[in-house]
Amino acid sequence: MSTSRSMSVWGARLYYLPLRTRLPLKFGTETLTEVFCARVCLAVRNDAGQSARGWGETPLSVQWVWPGTLAYALRLERLQEFCRRIGDALADFQCHGHPLEISQEFQERILPGLLAQANAEHPGSEPMPWLAALVCFSAFDLALHDAYGVLLQRHTFHTFGPEFLSRDLAHWFEGDPKFQGRFPADFLLPARRDRMKAWHLVGGLDALEESDLPEVLPGDGHPVLLRDWIALDGLECLKVKLRGNDAEWDLRRLLTVGRIAMETGVQWLSADFNCTVRDPRYVAEILDQARDLEPRISGMILYVEQPFPYELEAFPLDVLTVSARKPLFLDESAHDWRHVRLGRSLGWTGVALKTCKTLTGAILSACWAQAHGMTLMVQDLTNPMLAQIPHLLLASHLPTIMGVETNSMQYYPEASAPEARVHPGIYQRRGGVVDLSSISGPGLGYRIEEIQRTLPPCAAEFGPAAPWKLFG
Repeated sequence: MSTSRSMSVWGARLYYLPLRTRLPLKFGTETLTEVFCARVCLAVRNDAGQSARGWGETPLSVQWVWPGTLAYALRLERLQEFCRRIGDALADFQCHGHPLEISQEFQERILPGLLAQANAEHPGSEPMPWLAALVCFSAFDLALHDAYGVLLQRHTFHTFGPEFLSRDLAHWFEGDPKFQGRFPADFLLPARRDRMKAWHLVGGLDALEESDLPEVLPGDGHPVLLRDWIALDGLECLKVKLRGNDAEWDLRRLLTVGRIAMETGVQWLSADFNCTVRDPRYVAEILDQARDLEPRISGMILYVEQPFPYELEAFPLDVLTVSARKPLFLDESAHDWRHVRLGRSLGWTGVALKTCKTLTGAILSACWAQAHGMTLMVQDLTNPMLAQIPHLLLASHLPTIMGVETNSMQYYPEASAPEARVHPGIYQRRGGVVDLSSISGPGLGYRIEEIQRTLPPCAAEFGPAAPWKLFG
């Protein structure tokens, strides 16, 4: 496709923004204390000679995207190098079209080869997983979608209908007749929700009682104890991180958080095992014990998130013993709609979407899942700064089971101060909700020209210098 509503990539810039957490965040078997966010600026143009730029950002959350024994610094270095490979390849990628078309073709034709090449250069080392490749590419993918909206002077989520896409969803979903004549716009809400319930993350090291407090407190004026967070933010939804390899600890943690929830007016809980469980009976038994010991807490558990290894092909577990008890959501496993399809065949009932695995993939997965009766949620990757905006926008345009998870304000609240001055409602939770009403304008509605943030020196530049002569 090559029209005035078709674009191609002209050039790219890559930045790394380092952050440190105010408190450690434990999930699965690892603990996060710092993160580098990859921020991308893409220059695009169409055949009519019009040009625009778009922005995308994703935390390179090493421990989540690449759990393993390889040293953290080495994994981070390889992720950053892989971002540079992507930028170089995307700037040379001769593809015209809608961001969905460009991104999906790049993911299918180019990204696997880049990953294979990167891993081949480190023989004998832990291979970088596909999830890590997707997260690195997601910043570029988000910038594609933002740039397209800016180019057309339309909001990104208003560009998913037949007037912009040359192919219906049947093309994407292997000719499935269920999707003939249907487009992503058919699966989005008619109007976005500007207020959504916010899910607070209870990490594995988070303090529940005063006896849990660390010896050294942040002293930054933000809460540390769970009860104080609930009181300040008016929280009604808590996501509980569990270990998945210590049933006694997991049950105790779940019930302790549940009792605090009942005492403070919280309505809903979810349980997240972060891919550490190998036997579905482990989760089923914890759910049964919670039901027998604390039926009210059991009733508050709205869903269970990704207990099992995310490599579905390698671990094709029958999970009906869990999903018969509570809705069971794919998260790390939901790389794309094909993985969602495989998960559904194994007994999973829902999918937790993340923009950090590309907005393109999230949109297509949301369409396929809804058409096949699966429930949706949108989960966080502790998204700060620009990364928070498309994350919340995705949730606001989909019928999620209950609001959206958002937790960057817990772990690095000051990181987003420049963005918060323009968008105060999305970097805090008040009355248990986030407020998206400040997001406006074309593209992803960042209003980036109003955000007074000084970026670090550009880490890498791709493509000709011409675009930056226009944009600076």
